[in-house]
Amino acid sequence: MRAARDRAKGAPSPLHIACRNERATQVSDVRAAAMTSKAWPYEEARKLLKRVENGPPAKGYVLFETGYGPSGLPHIGTFNEVLRTTMVRNAFHALSDVPTRLIAFSDDMDGLRKVPDNVPNQDMLREYLGKPLTRIPDPFGKFESFAHHNNAMLRQFLDRFGFEYEFASSTEYYASGRFDPILRTVLERYQAILDVMLPTLRAERRATYSPVLPVSPKSGVVLQVPVEVIDPAQGLIRFEDEGETIEQSVFGGRAKLQWKVDWAARWVALDVDYEMSGKDLIDSTIQSGKIARVLGGRPPEGFNYEMFLDEKGEKISKSKGNGLSLEQWLTYGPEESLAFFAYREPKKAKQLHMGVIPRAVDDYFQFRANYPAQPVEQQLGNPVHHIHDGQVPSEPLPVTFGLLLNLVGVMGADATKEQVWGYLGNYVENASPERYPELGKLIGRALAYNRDFVAPTLKRRKPEGVEVAALERLDRELAALPAEAKAEEIQNIVYAIGNEGGFEQLRDWFKALYETLLGSAQGPRMGSFIALYGIDNTRKLIAEALA
Repeated sequence: MRAARDRAKGAPSPLHIACRNERATQVSDVRAAAMTSKAWPYEEARKLLKRVENGPPAKGYVLFETGYGPSGLPHIGTFNEVLRTTMVRNAFHALSDVPTRLIAFSDDMDGLRKVPDNVPNQDMLREYLGKPLTRIPDPFGKFESFAHHNNAMLRQFLDRFGFEYEFASSTEYYASGRFDPILRTVLERYQAILDVMLPTLRAERRATYSPVLPVSPKSGVVLQVPVEVIDPAQGLIRFEDEGETIEQSVFGGRAKLQWKVDWAARWVALDVDYEMSGKDLIDSTIQSGKIARVLGGRPPEGFNYEMFLDEKGEKISKSKGNGLSLEQWLTYGPEESLAFFAYREPKKAKQLHMGVIPRAVDDYFQFRANYPAQPVEQQLGNPVHHIHDGQVPSEPLPVTFGLLLNLVGVMGADATKEQVWGYLGNYVENASPERYPELGKLIGRALAYNRDFVAPTLKRRKPEGVEVAALERLDRELAALPAEAKAEEIQNIVYAIGNEGGFEQLRDWFKALYETLLGSAQGPRMGSFIALYGIDNTRKLIAEALA
């Protein structure tokens, strides 16, 4: 009776207590395993844990930052940096109860140095070279400035993936006065900053270098001119502008900092604890770290990842618009497959092109299928754990994406989803979009990928030599099987023919099957394909090849 009264008053039931204790044990197990996990997000998170080992920062939270230069449209590299930073942030949550924040900082007060190749109205943009991106008209005609347009695109695709972040604008921070205190410190320690930077510059650059870039009161251009500090407390500087000597305050958005100094000043002003960057910025990271110390701060933790390359091996660039766009990847593969690709080997340069998508899709689902049976130590090293922050979906995928591509490849460019589901009924029990919603989405992507990239390249050749007899035998063997024969039984027949059919190597037989029946140099496990496509349909393919 007392227990019933306690529950009526809101006291937890024994079942609730047991569940709560089980969850607490799970959290404890994950935390213990994360302390020794070799997964790179946990290795990074442990650096942060050491940073706060004496207690949370004075600001009360650990601050993560990602930077974005809105001189061009956001691309996969931008997504990649926010994704990887979020993975480290989630890993830190597994190790510590200290709160965190993530700021996506846009360097939108930068002067436009060159016109991007992938935007309209380029002649108009050339008239604004050198001016802050927030003071340049939007070439797309949709927003108040070019920066506002690109910032909106950034937020749009970060929101699309459900990232938890806070957007910050460089223009707003400078113009509102939020950076005035750090600007004053820069002026006070001007020579010390020069002592860091000048030895790293060529002689001609040293002659004009200034940590502070005034905004011209005449042209509105961000000027790259020598600057003389007049009064640090008042923020006054002197410089030459179109032949005239100007004295002007650096406060309130009338100047910005040279970018390595800007990066360091931002770290110090915001007390940033973690920021990663590309390998091409290693030297900049070192110099900005030195400047941060000059300014009285501590550089953030972080690491330098390798860059994504396009199909030609060139670095992906916002201004060039080369490489894959986010929209292109998501046309042919789910977002989780892109996250999987980004997670793997972050310190290894990887080519990013259409050809990597099918493998990334299949690898993602394979790792996801392995996850439930793995011990916690292996789960923490599984990419899907970091993609889903430990909440890994359990829906099975009964066929691989590669097998789907082979199926729609033989069906032709005009195949429909309904037709594909019909074939799947040969292979998957109760196959339907309702039972397998993720498979349903993959079918649409497989049809698109086949239509755009596979179908134009397929070309079946005629069988030659021992291939003819081997295909004839395969046809006879298939004719003797029941329509519902299992993939493994069919695969055994295929193997036997390859081993006994006079081929120098078994792979020569499989290559012949792919090239004569599918029109491709590569292909699936043939037993699975034949079970999926159907024995009668496969015999028709063989007949066409032998005709």
